[in-house]
Amino acid sequence: MKEEIPGYTVAEAVKEARRCLNCPKPLCRTGCPIENEIPQFNHALAQGNIGEAYRIISQKSNLPAICGRVCPHENQCEGHCVLYKSGKGIKIGRIEKFIADFYSENQLSSEKLVPKTKGKVAVIGSGPAGLTVAGDLARKGYNVVVYEGEAEPGGVLLYGIPDFRLPKEVVRREIKNIEALGVTFVCNTRVGTDITIDKMFEEGFEAVFIGAGTSVAKGLGIPGENLKGVIQSSYFLRMTRLFLDEKVDRTEVPVEEGDRVIVIGAGNVAMDACRTAVMMKASSVVDCYRRTIEFMKAAHAEYDGAVKDGVDFKWEYTPLEVVGENGKVTGLKVSTPEGEKILPADKILIAVGSKPAGIVISSTTGIDVDESGYVITKQTPYGMTTKNGVFAGGDIVHKPATVVLAMREAKKVAQGIADYIEARKLLGV
Repeated sequence: MKEEIPGYTVAEAVKEARRCLNCPKPLCRTGCPIENEIPQFNHALAQGNIGEAYRIISQKSNLPAICGRVCPHENQCEGHCVLYKSGKGIKIGRIEKFIADFYSENQLSSEKLVPKTKGKVAVIGSGPAGLTVAGDLARKGYNVVVYEGEAEPGGVLLYGIPDFRLPKEVVRREIKNIEALGVTFVCNTRVGTDITIDKMFEEGFEAVFIGAGTSVAKGLGIPGENLKGVIQSSYFLRMTRLFLDEKVDRTEVPVEEGDRVIVIGAGNVAMDACRTAVMMKASSVVDCYRRTIEFMKAAHAEYDGAVKDGVDFKWEYTPLEVVGENGKVTGLKVSTPEGEKILPADKILIAVGSKPAGIVISSTTGIDVDESGYVITKQTPYGMTTKNGVFAGGDIVHKPATVVLAMREAKKVAQGIADYIEARKLLGV
């Protein structure tokens, strides 16, 4: 899968950056969840100083090449640009992507390694939240070890977002940049089975961050959803990624060539599932959503891409029942503005959200969760759970969100962890 949006050349990037008005009160910055210094890095790039532009970005973001690609810019920085309403908004995402790519591809001098003298922190999960906490704490002088259950770090960035939105070499490159800060990654290690939080404290960690995400997909709660052929979109995307990496056979991918596929949902995961099903040569792909297009959670650019790929969107189509024969899916009964009907299908992909897996939490004591299983955290120190020294952030606390929103909260938790460890030292604990 080729990346859908091409990168800028040096000349194109500089030209775009020079269009920035350098507003005295930049709305683009307030529109960014992590308040990136957008006019500053635009100015540095406009002057041809790409290294300085990268340094400015890296003060706020550990994953600029990823954010430049997958952030919903139209709703955030770009949508707040004063030129946006006139249709001439600065392409901030593409500029950020260019700066990050140029920095890595040309091996510009990296930042100095900070001595790891302030303490030892364990991070559970290597998705956006875990990587952000790891990078921020490493820069502050903490020895950080990241535990990942998969064979390779990256979490949803690696296994949940298709290459046409986020090439995997970009994810791997960003992780190498975080490794270069002194972060250690321990893969093929599942917390709760291979190691526990209590064991981490026994091994000398002063704080633990849980950024394990929401790995349990939600169901539809309708008859027939246990029939063979009803598949969680996250599983489909993961198996497709493993197939493309030549780690599993094509038969392990649950959508076969020629399948009639229905996707339920209208978020970015649903769009990714639709477009990946097309790529895997489904004969037809229909997306059903119970509300109108105005309530669609996916970025409009992702929806436009799916339409271009030939996905047939059905708005105000509410799933009522999965129908089948001999234990296998044959269709989906839906309620529509015109009445009930049955849409034929060989596979139904569910993309209606996810919830936390309980294994990390249940393998220790003292961590409270709400009625839905999301971890309860404190404001002071920010992000700490009801168990001293254990912090949490990202989707496991704030419910599934975008990459940059997970990063925003993770940055606040990283500071909370630093404050906690420093306070303990001052108190001689």
